[in-house]
Amino acid sequence: MERTRETAAPIAAALGQRVKIERGLLEADFGSWTGRKLSDLYKKPEWQQVQRYPSGFRFPGGESFAEMQQRMVGAIDRLVAAHPGQTIVAVSHADPIKAAVAHAMGTHLDLFQRVVVGPCSISAVLYGFGGPMVLSVNSMGDDLKTLAPS
Repeated sequence: MERTRETAAPIAAALGQRVKIERGLLEADFGSWTGRKLSDLYKKPEWQQVQRYPSGFRFPGGESFAEMQQRMVGAIDRLVAAHPGQTIVAVSHADPIKAAVAHAMGTHLDLFQRVVVGPCSISAVLYGFGGPMVLSVNSMGDDLKTLAPS
């Protein structure tokens, strides 16, 4: 949560807002994998499932990707309902963002690893009556004012 707060703070300051914590936007609960080196995790037989069949994987002692996606999408739904017609900035980590973008695109969770979300990148989704419309994914340094459906 510390990294996301550090990312959100200058955005909030520039907009004259304060950072609000929404626990549904947290990183996945990696359970006993938390804090382990990726170089060690790559060697585990379960790593192939994480990459190729994430919808069927649960982190040992943690949550499944499906639960993480449901949590993330539920948090976004609550934020959208609480701020109708407004722009919302939600800061999270790569996997939850990729899972939310995949959901908005109607892409199965097993394909969410194909979405690229880099550090401090911007992904924009318009939520309206016709369902979500993905406007941008992994954007770096673009003028956000150009993000509008055509």
